[in-house]
Amino acid sequence: MRLTFCPFSLGVFVGSAYLMTLKLRRKEQEKTLLSALPSCQVVFVLGGPGAGKGTQCQLLSERLPGWAHLSAGDLLRAERKKGGDLGDLINDKIANGQLVPSEVTCKLIENAMEDAYKQHGIDKFLIDGFPRSIGNADAWKNTMSRHQVELVLCFECPEEVLVGRLLERGKTSGRNDDTVEVIRKRFQTYRDEEGPIVALYEKEGKVRKIASDRSVEDIYRETSLLIQNF
Repeated sequence: MRLTFCPFSLGVFVGSAYLMTLKLRRKEQEKTLLSALPSCQVVFVLGGPGAGKGTQCQLLSERLPGWAHLSAGDLLRAERKKGGDLGDLINDKIANGQLVPSEVTCKLIENAMEDAYKQHGIDKFLIDGFPRSIGNADAWKNTMSRHQVELVLCFECPEEVLVGRLLERGKTSGRNDDTVEVIRKRFQTYRDEEGPIVALYEKEGKVRKIASDRSVEDIYRETSLLIQNF
């Protein structure tokens, strides 16, 4: 049997293969671009333990398109559960109401930002519970400065109100840092470190103070306006 060579069919085959190669190459390029975390917009959210940082950040991320909520404390607790030397270090610091090394916290935050960008294309982040010290702020500037800090929200609330909130939370949270002894240590650590942090960012005109001894929705309305109009 004699085979007939058809230049046209060969051309169609080669052309199709070429187009397929281009499509695959484009997909790989898109995947590479998406995995490279760009410069992001960041809002730091500060406040004493129990001030409502997490609640407000959760509402903001649910109701404002394009924003993700990252809790420095949750990231540290998740890493602690993994065990190992790093987990033991974090566990010891948190249990004693002390601060985790700044470089560790920054790295965990950066990893979470990369994951959110890869999975959802998100590049705007509410980071609550960070920075907790001047060392945290310095570590951010040294390693994460390409991510613009747009605002620093500071939730303010009387200490006794916060103690009551945390003791109530401790009944169901299972957290080993929701006891009176540890709560008092955390307040002392926060008071010692908060002033210099707020002063640092006030010089840059980025601090916005919010009274958080009000209803959740009242606080949200004020906070969301600040986020949308910075």
